[in-house]
Amino acid sequence: MLTLKLLTEEYDRVINGLNKKHFKGAKELIDKVLAVDKKRREAQQNADNILAEQKKAAAEIGKLMKSGETAAAQEMKNKVAELKEQSKEYELVKTAAEEEIVTLLCQIPNIPYDEVPEGSSAEDNWVVKSNLKECVLGKDTVGNWDSNPDCSGDMLPHWELAKKYNLIDFDLGVKITGAGFPVYIGKGAQLQRALINFFLAEANKAGYTEIMPPTVVNQASGYGTGQLPDKDGQMYHCEMDDFYLIPTAEVPVTNIYRDVILDEKSLPIKNCAYTQCFRREAGSYGKDVRGLNRLHEFSKIEIVRIDTPEHSAVSHQEMLEHVEGLLQKLELPYRILRLCGGDQSFTSAVCYDFEVYSVAQQKWLEVSSVSNFDTYQANRLKCRYRKEGVKKPELCHTLNGSALALPRIVASLLENNQTPDGIIVPKALVPYMGCDVIK
Repeated sequence: MLTLKLLTEEYDRVINGLNKKHFKGAKELIDKVLAVDKKRREAQQNADNILAEQKKAAAEIGKLMKSGETAAAQEMKNKVAELKEQSKEYELVKTAAEEEIVTLLCQIPNIPYDEVPEGSSAEDNWVVKSNLKECVLGKDTVGNWDSNPDCSGDMLPHWELAKKYNLIDFDLGVKITGAGFPVYIGKGAQLQRALINFFLAEANKAGYTEIMPPTVVNQASGYGTGQLPDKDGQMYHCEMDDFYLIPTAEVPVTNIYRDVILDEKSLPIKNCAYTQCFRREAGSYGKDVRGLNRLHEFSKIEIVRIDTPEHSAVSHQEMLEHVEGLLQKLELPYRILRLCGGDQSFTSAVCYDFEVYSVAQQKWLEVSSVSNFDTYQANRLKCRYRKEGVKKPELCHTLNGSALALPRIVASLLENNQTPDGIIVPKALVPYMGCDVIK
């Protein structure tokens, strides 16, 4: 969440940033936060003044008792008792104000960086890079993009290829659980495992420490990374224990550093994790959700960084290059989008999406979002670091991205690599698959 210091000292920048994100009622909500904070500060000041009076009165009581003025001393004691009651009232006002401030701040999204383009929808996102053409920054957008791979010929969609080669059984998933829970079989399961091992091996080469976290988290963890309360309805909730199934490994991995003060020398911290991910919102948007396009349960490798404000932009660029390198090694047609203000997530300050092309469906499929959250998550997490020689700790920057999400990667691999003789396995995956063609 945003800090009170930011709202106070950079009021206009915050309002303008929220307007870029097309967040309605930004000024009114910010003004309300500041008004409640004023109430909190006044209550604190009154409580401090009363405390000073209490101390003065207590000292006076001692003097009166020594001089034998018991009646006056008793009167002063009654006054102290009244002051204590007043102090309690102001403390209650302060506590209530503090709680209200946190509730209000949780309703305010992160403000975008200056480099985030103006725009209200996905059509306004900038295409900043692609292996299909040289992109012109600010001119190539999703809305005017026309450089797609050649889709001539009889191209089967991945769900038909999955059935043809007995790779994935969608109907069996419906039988066991429901829609959006596919069952991977034989070479399909091997392909999943090959991609997982390949992504983890590449992350290890890039210096990421692998984490194997729980896939179930408590409410505090969901709150820390911003999924709660913003995406409460999109997460599977275990009501009896008040636990949540994770939508991404970002949640448990980033929460490792909740309520932690790090040494500056330990930064940047680089973690990666493979987990199953669970999302209730799957299939709820009226779009084509057939096959692997949108699932309730899927596999994903996540990369997470904790860094200093001064170095986080470098970390973000390194993460972008890492994800792009994976797509290059998989030999897939891809493009990289810089999301406009209106299409950014609630918590991100700047975000880049990676998309691969589905030749059979003739559409682009998102496979990764790589975001810098600035101090937004760290403020909720109380994730801080201490500079050498500086007593007061500062908020870290947190970053994360998929490297990569598997379902749409699998879909694109099957469709783009189909031949009359089978599915060609990319060279990078052959050591993990043990074959170069899926037949």
